[in-house]
Amino acid sequence: MFEGEIERERERIMGNGSRARGVVMKTLLLIGGALLLKRLTKSTTRWDHTRLVAQSLTGQKFSRDQASRDPDNYFNIRLMTCPAAEMVDGSKVLYFEQAFWRTPQKPFRQRFYMVKPCPKELRCDVEVSSYAIRDVEEYGNFCDRPKDQRPLPEEVIGDIAEHLTTIYLKRCERGKRCLYEGSTPPGGFPNSWNGATYCTSELAIVKNNEIHTWDRGYDDDGNQVWGAKEGPYEFKPVPASSFNDMLSPLNFPFQQSMEKRIEGSFVLQD
Repeated sequence: MFEGEIERERERIMGNGSRARGVVMKTLLLIGGALLLKRLTKSTTRWDHTRLVAQSLTGQKFSRDQASRDPDNYFNIRLMTCPAAEMVDGSKVLYFEQAFWRTPQKPFRQRFYMVKPCPKELRCDVEVSSYAIRDVEEYGNFCDRPKDQRPLPEEVIGDIAEHLTTIYLKRCERGKRCLYEGSTPPGGFPNSWNGATYCTSELAIVKNNEIHTWDRGYDDDGNQVWGAKEGPYEFKPVPASSFNDMLSPLNFPFQQSMEKRIEGSFVLQD
């Protein structure tokens, strides 16, 4: 009799131990799964977005395809951007220039871009501010030069001049072709070129390393006085193998002089 009771007690104890081990194993699996899920779903930080936007802006891009489709409203413009410095707070300073594709050595627009996270109180991810350049003649074709022939980062920071515009970018919704998009605030920023009193800018970072930009100037009555009218400029990277094709007149069967056409939809200076 005692032997039977002892055996039943042993089975009870062993059963409780097995259940306890099972509970422990389930708890460990739940904790491990939660940690793994947290790691896999870790949200992208504001600085991650800043780096992605700065990288997307960087490089040589052209509006060749758009100019081929609609030569009456768009020029084939070369856009060139590259890193120039980094501020103490981590903000990225990029050098930016635009030139006609035939004369890349003669940029008609030169700026510094400062790329940094949006302030927490604003509903955006990244802000891109443009600044005039002090001693701008020293920066022509900055990105095309060897690094030892460029102004030093500390010189770049010292040459950041007047603030011109700020664009506030948000991540695009799923399903859209863009990655980030945004614009200047309502009312834009002061601008006095060609009779304007203010200007607005829109920017979209698009998949396949494309950049879409739309800069426009308006007078006191709200009339557009400079900038593209039909839509944003679309800048795309051009593979090295097809770069020489742009030199062929077959790509632009009806070319008027650039000096004459510049009076149309594009602006030389802000």
